Amino acid sequence: MPGIRVKEGESFESALRRFKKKCEKAGILADVRKHQHFEKPSERRKRKENAARRKAATSRR
Repeated sequence: MPGIRVKEGESFESALRRFKKKCEKAGILADVRKHQHFEKPSERRKRKENAARRKAATSRR
C-alpha cells in the first residue's frame, strides 16, 4: 500500500492528488477492478486477444 507524507503547509487536496497518482502508478485500482468478479479463462483469453489486436493496429499506423 503506497503511503505519502504530508509536507509542511501542503493542502489536503494536493496530498490526496499525490496519493491517488501513487496508487495509479502502483496499479492498485486496476487490480481491484480485475478482482471484482470471477472471469472465466475463455473470457480472459478473449480480452487479451482483443487487447493484442488493438495494440497491433495502433503500432501499424
